[in-house]
Formats: sequence, structure tokens, C-alpha cells
Amino acid sequence: MQCWVCRQQARGYRHSDLRFRVGDPRRHPPDWAFCSRRCQDAFHAMYGAWCETEPPLSESLTREAHMPETTAQQRAAMRRCLRPFGQVAGEIGFDKPLAHYTEEEALRVIEAIVFAYTEAMALDAPRAQATSVGQKRSVGLSADAFADLEDDIPW
Repeated sequence: MQCWVCRQQARGYRHSDLRFRVGDPRRHPPDWAFCSRRCQDAFHAMYGAWCETEPPLSESLTREAHMPETTAQQRAAMRRCLRPFGQVAGEIGFDKPLAHYTEEEALRVIEAIVFAYTEAMALDAPRAQATSVGQKRSVGLSADAFADLEDDIPW
């Protein structure tokens, strides 16, 4: 067994989690072993700080992860992923639960969603740059960068 802190060979120091009584299903055998008292003390310092956070990390780790706020551009790109996702899911079969997808089927779904999302983000990128704070364009976006020039030769 390895020391939890420094990964050397453990020498009999262990951590006992006494929060729950014997027989409580939440109690589990300690899997934290240490090579020395120094590593054990370092672990307990980290563990104590971990338990004292507000809200406790043990609670936040068991809850669902917080989704970061998305921009309007990202939400629009996510909406554009629905049709490609539906097409691939329709080919696989809507009656088949997601947990029963084969690896190949799951990768097809992921590929369709990721491709649609990156395409949508790339299409919106020029518009997002043009409307960003501090940038005002007098000329509309076009496929030809020199469309607003009077002469064909720009120099």
C-alpha cells in the first residue's frame, strides 16, 4: 500500500473515519495509509480544511456540478445541435435507451453534436466580433473583404 501523500511505501499509519457508527452503510473501511506521522499530519491538515469549507466539499461533490453561465451565442449554437442530434438518434432508434447505445452509436451522436456546435460557433464568430463592445463597423460583413473599395486594386 502507498502513502496517500507522498506515494512511498506505507508503514502502518492510517486514517480512521469515525463520523459514522459501525454498521452504518455510509461507513467504509479507511483506505488512507501513510508512511510517517509527518504525512499523516499533512493529510489531516488538508482534510480539516476540506471539511471546514462552506458549503462543505463533501456535500458539493455529491450534488450535480454547476453549469457555467453561457452566452447568447453559445445558447444559439446549442439549439442548432438539436436537429443533427435528432437525425442521428432517429437513425439509431428513439426507442433505444441511451445506456444501451454501443460505443459506435454513442460516438456518432457525440460527433454530430460537436460538429454542429463548432460549425454554429464558427458561423456566429464574425457577427460576435462585429457586435462586441467597443467595435463598431460602418461596413456590413460580406464574403469579399474588398467589396467596399471603389477600385479593384487596393494600393
